[in-house]
Amino acid sequence: MKDHYDKNIQLAILAVLTAFVGAMWGMERALLPLIGREEFLISSTMVTLSFIIGFGLSKTLANLVAGNLMDRVGRRKVMILGWIIGIPVPFLIIFANSWAWIVVANLFLGANQGLCWSTAILMMMDLMSSRKGLSTGFNEFVGYTGVSLATFSTGIIASVYGPRPFPFFIGVILSFSGFLISLFFLKDTVFFVKMEEEETNTFPSYTVTTAFKTSIQDRTLISCNMNGMITKINDATVWGIFPLYFASKGMSVEMIGSLVALYPMVWGIAQFGTGALSDYIGRKPLLVLGMFGQALGMLLVLLGRGHLYWSIGVFSLGLSTAMVYPTLIAAIGDRAHPAIRASEIGIYRFWRDGGFIVGAFISGLLVDLSGFGWAIGVIAGLNVLSGMTTYNFMEREIYQAYLHPSSG
Repeated sequence: MKDHYDKNIQLAILAVLTAFVGAMWGMERALLPLIGREEFLISSTMVTLSFIIGFGLSKTLANLVAGNLMDRVGRRKVMILGWIIGIPVPFLIIFANSWAWIVVANLFLGANQGLCWSTAILMMMDLMSSRKGLSTGFNEFVGYTGVSLATFSTGIIASVYGPRPFPFFIGVILSFSGFLISLFFLKDTVFFVKMEEEETNTFPSYTVTTAFKTSIQDRTLISCNMNGMITKINDATVWGIFPLYFASKGMSVEMIGSLVALYPMVWGIAQFGTGALSDYIGRKPLLVLGMFGQALGMLLVLLGRGHLYWSIGVFSLGLSTAMVYPTLIAAIGDRAHPAIRASEIGIYRFWRDGGFIVGAFISGLLVDLSGFGWAIGVIAGLNVLSGMTTYNFMEREIYQAYLHPSSG
């Protein structure tokens, strides 16, 4: 009974930490592109989106480091390190006197997100190893709910007090709270990983280097990596392009905040159901449907006129993202042996979050060259291509592949 009680307590702590991690990111999402245009007078969309490229680069590398580091030193130490790195972020934004400060802040933020969110996902999966879809869905549910609430809140604060400094005081509270909770209340979950290893009575016959090579050779892993990357290309577009696009249509900061917040809100809430659903109907159906649905959401935003129509498009985009996001991590967890599961998921998140870099570059360049319509339309086309490829390329069932190598 005590073990069960302790496990529930740790799940609750991880939920709080994940919500804080999401909120650290959410405080930026409606404001930074507008700050670049209005305060720093940056006319180039490509330059404005440089902060997303910096964020994506550091988060991608942090994901890769986090996975291997967790397998070596445990989960809790990585979580604490991630929060230490996150503490400077709000201060850098508050006191920035050039756009370079904003870019540097997002280098720190990307590392914070990569280390803390990767760790929270793995720790929840350790505690709920038999329900990987449910565990990842729950994790992403609380995380993106945090993103949404922070995005909406900072939009309201900015509409009253301006985009700086008051909205980013939230980040000061979150970063110190996350560090203190991790330091004094979080317990490691490596014990549960060792228990799972003993139950499977199997041992991985490959190294992390081999696993990295497999990520670009295995049909199912290639499909997962591609879907993850394009989903993050979508996210980079929502983060960097949508606020500018809506502003060009005459929307107020408060209304832009509500639209940009709707995306992670729907995404976050729906993941609690879609992650669990993937445990029952399989990963592939949700992935294919979700990629096509994201394309539809992009097109609805592009073709719509007015807040109501854009809300429908953003809602569709968020719901479809929820179909693929926890499902992809669960699919990787299915294939990975417990002993190197953190490294495997870190490799997936490396490829996935590379989409921030690609998305910011593609969308920013297309806006500068051809306008918002081309940028959003091309991104929608990439989602269609990914859905078609997954339908024809990805294997149907991949559960617990480390127990049944012939299935993968």
